[in-house]
Amino acid sequence: MEKIDDIKFSIIVVCLNPGNLLKETIDSIAGQSYGNFEVIVKDGLSKDGSVEKLINENPLGDRLRIFEKPDKSIYNAMNQAVEFATGDFLYFLNCGDLFYDSDALLNVANAIKNYGKKENVIYYGDIYELLRNIRVTSNPKLDGFGVYRNVPCHQTCFYSRDLFALRAYNPKYRVRADYEHFLYCFYEKKARTIYTGTVIASYQGGGFSETPENIKRSKEEHKEITGMYMSESEIRKYKAILLFTLAPLRTKMAESKAFSGLYQGVKKLIYKG
Repeated sequence: MEKIDDIKFSIIVVCLNPGNLLKETIDSIAGQSYGNFEVIVKDGLSKDGSVEKLINENPLGDRLRIFEKPDKSIYNAMNQAVEFATGDFLYFLNCGDLFYDSDALLNVANAIKNYGKKENVIYYGDIYELLRNIRVTSNPKLDGFGVYRNVPCHQTCFYSRDLFALRAYNPKYRVRADYEHFLYCFYEKKARTIYTGTVIASYQGGGFSETPENIKRSKEEHKEITGMYMSESEIRKYKAILLFTLAPLRTKMAESKAFSGLYQGVKKLIYKG
């Protein structure tokens, strides 16, 4: 049986002129009740003093490592950080996003201990959206249709390090590189996906991927990526299911402050069933 203290996490935070958001995220990590982790901050040569402030007020001691180097994109920065990771599991937390509570890491470590697998696996949970003040439940049983619709938010995913051994994110995809890598793990590596049933992180929202330009790019990248991993007949079937289950209407409900709570509650009941 896996000893819980033997599970080491590499928490990766990338940034460029993040202001106070960097320190807020690091403080959230420092408040975790589970302590076997390292934090890798990959900074793209910030000029706003945020890194200097973190160094001066470092709450993590030698568990914090900071690397300052230019990069070409968010995913390129993440790939650079992966090279320095030594943990059993890799986890990516954006500046401004926070762990949901002080036991978030402990809950994941317990799930890993209970399942007893540290290779070729992705553990994931739920996310709390701060803008809508709502818990977003992830699909506990992922299949082809589930990953076609979407995959768990990357702020809820803990990847065993071996899943990044052959290749990391493909920076060709400026918005959906994490989605492409998840499908690579799911289809090519046959990775197991294990749902923890816990809330992992509080998501700030309104970031890079949610600008009008990148929402459009996200749809284009989704089409290209799914075409790489799924057959045309599968995609036609999944599109038909979305059409007949009123997916556009459900999306609007999920994004509405007035109806998102009801929508997430119904979704949770369906998943339990």
